[in-house]
Amino acid sequence: MLFEFRHYKLQDDKRDDWVTFMESTIIPFQQSQGMVVLGSFIDEEDPNSYHWIRRFCDESEREAQYAAVYESDTWKNEIAPKIPEMIDKVVVVRRLIPTEHSGLQ
Repeated sequence: MLFEFRHYKLQDDKRDDWVTFMESTIIPFQQSQGMVVLGSFIDEEDPNSYHWIRRFCDESEREAQYAAVYESDTWKNEIAPKIPEMIDKVVVVRRLIPTEHSGLQ
């Protein structure tokens, strides 16, 4: 089992637009392709930060789901073109493996 933690720096004053886009478009689309999204978070102290977490059984599943999402016509033609309007940059992408006693097994 592996988790992917993502932290994005958003364009000024775009957080509400980004959260709406994530929750109405990106997350449902990725879930329809098999991805498991565990959480979507805003930052209490930074109005231009957004965080989310996805879970994969293993590396081969992650690769297959990445291909299903990011190589699809829907992603390339409908979703991806809207992202630069809201995201300044992807600041952190971390792959995490839970420890033996983690509640996220």
